[in-house]
Amino acid sequence: MRFVGFRDGRQVRVGVLTGGDRVAPLAEVGEFYEDLPGWAARARELTAGEPGSYGYTSAELSLAPAVAGSARVVCVGLNYRAHAAEGGFPIPETPAIFGRWTASLAVDGTPVPVPPDEPGLDWEVELVAVVGTELRCVDEETALAGVFGYATFNDLSARRAQRLTAQWTLGKNSDHSGPIGPVVTADEVGDPANGLRLVTRVNGEVVQDGDTKDMIFPVGRVLAHLSRTMTLRPGDLVATGTPAGVGHARTPARFLGPGDVVEVEIDRLGPVRNPIVAWPES
Repeated sequence: MRFVGFRDGRQVRVGVLTGGDRVAPLAEVGEFYEDLPGWAARARELTAGEPGSYGYTSAELSLAPAVAGSARVVCVGLNYRAHAAEGGFPIPETPAIFGRWTASLAVDGTPVPVPPDEPGLDWEVELVAVVGTELRCVDEETALAGVFGYATFNDLSARRAQRLTAQWTLGKNSDHSGPIGPVVTADEVGDPANGLRLVTRVNGEVVQDGDTKDMIFPVGRVLAHLSRTMTLRPGDLVATGTPAGVGHARTPARFLGPGDVVEVEIDRLGPVRNPIVAWPES
């Protein structure tokens, strides 16, 4: 099953895709993650039969990330062997963790502005794991079993700001810089350690082409590691790193500027495509 968010007045609600581009509404996003088993069961009922006229088309809705405002967005840096190598970094012994705020998230089609002091934005296709149950001091197997679903994510990065200090937070939170796709339930994806292809295209040109088999710390290990310090709760997101091929590691460096279109895609999850625009004048 595939879940999307959409705006309903001042609320964000979650709906399930029932066939084609039809969305059947389920619940306010916070309520959805408070009772995932119940709402997932309702979604199965709605998707069991032939797609009908129930619900809305995507074009009728103002789509939004299917993410609660209270969710934590935890990211892992340097989690692919080839990506660490292209940046001249040794293989890390422990996951490098940084955070995003939910306010930086966006959806497919959202224009992403380049901050005025940046030469452009860098692309990073990533697999996001959506936590489905409370995880506290768990082992890897339990952690992986606790994933509700996965989504395609583009960790667009403002490298100048990222490099100002040893902490990466500023460069990872520019406006609309975290486009994310629908949440696809884990049963439709399987264990990412078995291999999912991740691709980034800039104006149609493939610039990243990786595989989750190259991960240093697989999904279950990352979640288990986090759970030793922080209790993960339903709806929290964990972005698991990007493969080789980022723009700043090229010679010369290459960045996304106004007029470019970037698309990230992961097997079984689908694409997320966004235009890059100039920073608004005021």
